[in-house]
Formats: sequence, C-alpha cells, structure tokens
Amino acid sequence: MKKSRATLDRVLSKAGVASRTTTRDWIQQGRVKVNGRVIRDPDYWVEGRKDVVHLDGLKVREERKIYVALNKPTGVVTSFGDSQGRPTVYDSIKELDRWIFPVGRLDMDTSGLLILTNDTEYGEALLQPESKVPKTYYGKVSGAIALAEYFQLAYGLEIGRGETTGPSIVRELRTTDKYTWFELTITEGKNRQVRRMCEAIGHPVLKLVRIRIGDLLLKDLPIGKFKILSHKEAQRALQR
Repeated sequence: MKKSRATLDRVLSKAGVASRTTTRDWIQQGRVKVNGRVIRDPDYWVEGRKDVVHLDGLKVREERKIYVALNKPTGVVTSFGDSQGRPTVYDSIKELDRWIFPVGRLDMDTSGLLILTNDTEYGEALLQPESKVPKTYYGKVSGAIALAEYFQLAYGLEIGRGETTGPSIVRELRTTDKYTWFELTITEGKNRQVRRMCEAIGHPVLKLVRIRIGDLLLKDLPIGKFKILSHKEAQRALQR
C-alpha cells in the first residue's frame, strides 16, 4: 500500500512545487495552509487522503512526473541561481515553465547529459551510492597517457582530499604526442572526479563531456537543448 502520510515540506516537494529546502522556507514564512489553518512547521505531518494543502491560496496537487534530458553547455552552472550572475541550466529550460531539479551535477566546465525531474524518489534512486549507476565521459587530456597510467585509472587511485577512487572502465580512442582522447566510465559521484583522476596521473583535462548515464545515451541532442523523456527512457538511466 502506498504511504499517504508525509511531512508538509515533502508533500510540497513531491507535488513539484519546489525543492524541500525552498518549501521549508515558504512554510516558515506562513505561506502554507493545511485544512485552512496556517502551518509554520515544515515537519508537520499531513495525511494525504484527508488533509487539504494550499500554497498562497492555491490547492496543491501532485504533478505528473516529468523527466528531462539536457545537453548542458560548458560555462553553465548546475544550480537554480548563481551569486556571480553566471548562466545556469535553468536558462536552457525556461520554456518548460515548471519546477524540476537537476539529478546530481556537472561542473561548469563539463558539458553533456544531465537529467532533471520533479520525481524526488527517482532522483534519490539515481544518486544513492548503493545504486552504482555507471556514467560515461568522453574526454580529451594533455599529453599521451601511458599504459601504467591507464591501469591507475582502471584500478583506482588517490585523487587528493583523502579520497581514493574505485574501479573504472577506460578506453583509449586516439592519441598523439600532445593529446589523448578516451572514454571513461565510473560508478561513483565524487566531486569533479574524472578531472581529479586525470590530474592525479599528470594529464589535465582539456575537454569533458558526459555521454551516458546507465543505458541512457546523449546521442545527437544539440548543446543547450533538452528532450522530455518517456518513463521508459528515464528508467534506462537506472540500468547498470
């Protein structure tokens, strides 16, 4: 049986209104009513079958789940707003006119496949460490990667801050005296992990594109454009 009892902040976030952090602020500001009474406690329990929730006078209903694949450009940050005024991924999805959140992040200088959704359970399933969802990157680095360095990438290495990577799959695509092009698949989500792995073996990243999450491929989606995924397509990202 589906659980119908949840805290007020979670009820709002699951309805696709905003993130839990934002909804907690709204609740504390007195913008939310339950059964006609202002509730300022984000942890207030709501019974989905009998309680009626309003935000700014409008009844809150759980929205249809939506899944979006975006080809994030470089120079764009993965956040709702930026204190430095830099462009964000939300600039690329303005025409959607609804709240969705990015599942994980890509650093500003990395482009490629990013999933956004209003399905918090789906997002949590993709991000939890136990899921070990593979993510594949296309990269170009400075210098020719030696065989011993490929072994380091594949079997794990120290990347600083007391962190060590687990096994990965690496495939050389092309190499010259000056550059190496490769594909690297990881199942972890450490901050800027691929860049730090390459820096640890002495080959700074010049270009990095995420081309795959699970079985979901970036394919020919243009840079800066998005595609609404079917439920079946979205589930491919959870495949290992």
